[in-house]
Amino acid sequence: MNYDVIIIGGGAAGLFCAQTAGRRGHRVLVVEHTGRLGSKILISGGGRCNFTNLGATAAAYVTSGSPHFVKSALSRFTPRDFLALVERRGIAWREREHGQLFCQLSSKQILQMLEKECAAAGVEVRLNCGTLAAGGSWMVDRMPDAGSPAASQYRIATSAGTFTSRSLVIATGGRSYPKLGATSFGCEIARQFGVELVPARPGLVPLTWSAADREQFAGLSGIAFDCVASVRPEAPAFREAVLFTHRGLSGPAILQISSYWRPGQSVCLNLLPGHSTAGLLADGRSGGRTVKAILRPLLPERFVRVWCARHAPAKPIAQLSRAELEGVARNLQAWEITPAGDEGYATAEVTVGGVDTRELSSKTLECRKAPGLYFIGEVVDVTGWLGGYNFQWAWASGHAAGLAV
Repeated sequence: MNYDVIIIGGGAAGLFCAQTAGRRGHRVLVVEHTGRLGSKILISGGGRCNFTNLGATAAAYVTSGSPHFVKSALSRFTPRDFLALVERRGIAWREREHGQLFCQLSSKQILQMLEKECAAAGVEVRLNCGTLAAGGSWMVDRMPDAGSPAASQYRIATSAGTFTSRSLVIATGGRSYPKLGATSFGCEIARQFGVELVPARPGLVPLTWSAADREQFAGLSGIAFDCVASVRPEAPAFREAVLFTHRGLSGPAILQISSYWRPGQSVCLNLLPGHSTAGLLADGRSGGRTVKAILRPLLPERFVRVWCARHAPAKPIAQLSRAELEGVARNLQAWEITPAGDEGYATAEVTVGGVDTRELSSKTLECRKAPGLYFIGEVVDVTGWLGGYNFQWAWASGHAAGLAV
């Protein structure tokens, strides 16, 4: 029951770390509290698994610590490295917009590939490892060696037995998709060892209407169009589709900015990216046209009606005052909506926050306060953009830890 490395969590990061460490000759055990591996892999990308992004650089990640933290792991295992593994396994793939890479057939292929890599590396897997400790967690403790702290052993008591190892890797993910078994276990382990945490919140998640906005806009459910979304000047802006739902705003543009959004902040939408608002209004002065008339060819009809009722006088553009013209132009270029909140972890694709990166080595992901303890993947306060970036962090962080244990 003694191993070189124990990895808690059988998701993307955990499995990749396991096969990396196993190929180095280590005896590796992966323990998973659910009955299957890689549940989030299977549902990702609409069942096609957006397994990486060719543009995965440090700029595409949100963290409360240094933005340079992710550079070491990402540079030592790149999207091209993972793609090479996919191709060696004969998995057909295709590239979509913005460098997103998907399986041509099924996300099952990625999970099967990882399982085969682990099997080839001699990795042992235990599923349905139940809980023994109060509070619904595994009992994890450290048995320090007085003569050599680096020789400390970690002991994990589960319903499948008690296991020990010199290295313990926490790859339990975040709290998103609780129906798949997501828990806060990784953060509980961090607290146990005195590791600082960044407060967790849902990321890549739809935002919800305020009561007033719901009354006006919930009827637009199903409408989608291109826009540029942002939340504050220092955060990135994203040109993607926004989708109106009966609960609020969704679509890629909103999911992207949700990782930067905080309660009480406004969401800013440029409704006409690529168009000169001043030019459109100037052209509309002729022929007695209204704002509604110039917007109809550019935006969905139902949205135009509702938006103009709120922000554009019904009279011809030529009759609008300077203040009215400026107001219309401002709202077209930077329409502000203040969401009431978000839809929570049930629909969030990721968790923002987690183990503070300042507590970890950027090269190895080892905890500075507890030698031999590693945190990888989503449990760390590193959140990628929508489009394969979070999987690339899982591969890169798992690889970094797998080389270090």
